[in-house]
Amino acid sequence: MRDHQLLRWLAEHYVLSTGQVAAALFPSLRAARLRLAQLHRVEAVSRFVDVTTGSGQYLYTLGPLGAVVHPTQFNDPNQAGARAPRTSIDRTERIIGSRRLAHLLGTNQLFIDLIGYARTHEHARLARWWSEQHTTAAFAAASYAAGSATGVQPDGHGIWHADGRTVGFFLEHDNGTEPLATVLRKLRGYEQLAGYGPRYPVLLRVPGRRREHHLLDALAGVPTAMPVATGLHGDHPAGPAWTLTAAPRQRRWLHELPSDHGPDNPATNPHRFPDTDPSDATRCDPQP
Repeated sequence: MRDHQLLRWLAEHYVLSTGQVAAALFPSLRAARLRLAQLHRVEAVSRFVDVTTGSGQYLYTLGPLGAVVHPTQFNDPNQAGARAPRTSIDRTERIIGSRRLAHLLGTNQLFIDLIGYARTHEHARLARWWSEQHTTAAFAAASYAAGSATGVQPDGHGIWHADGRTVGFFLEHDNGTEPLATVLRKLRGYEQLAGYGPRYPVLLRVPGRRREHHLLDALAGVPTAMPVATGLHGDHPAGPAWTLTAAPRQRRWLHELPSDHGPDNPATNPHRFPDTDPSDATRCDPQP
């Protein structure tokens, strides 16, 4: 079961580090390394050394056997509609050479942190973890059904349960490389989504307090149809890490953020999409 969960994640989310796999699925880093070495020997996973941080740890992608188990997968982090690779080696090379590798690892880290938190808190659960491609496709279908031409393209989407509350969210993982105006323009799609779908908070996660302050200043007094919250890379996402742009005086826990699941209609409310399996709370199927 644990091996299949890992392969499902690699099919959808491209790449995970040794530390991320250990935090989400294993009792210790050593146990994770031993099992990952076995999975590598049977070619269920491929691995390469992380060159984005200089940590020297391995990064893992689907191997040839993993690609057989999960033939439906997202193939290119740079181009969602790219031609399918001929082999799993081609897919791994695309991921290794992607200019978005560090961004993928940073995006995935937020969800891994939530899963790790839920492992030690019985009333917490990550009920959904969708990648950028999965979210874009699912909400594009919902926007088409609602007669809208515009969808959203977040870096990730999740549904989080904690302390009796359920909060959906969209993640915009920011490494500080884009102008603030570009980051703010991303909010336009969410404004349109709010007219027919869920109103989940948009999480703008940034690398430092100066950039966060600039975002809060830019959004001060600006009404948004979706709640917008800023947070820092180093703060644990389940905890009091989030500052609502509409109420910037305090930091809130993720489960405290306002969240509206929208119309009770499966065509326009992805909260009710049938892919969430209560028996496997972190199951992620690449098919939208």
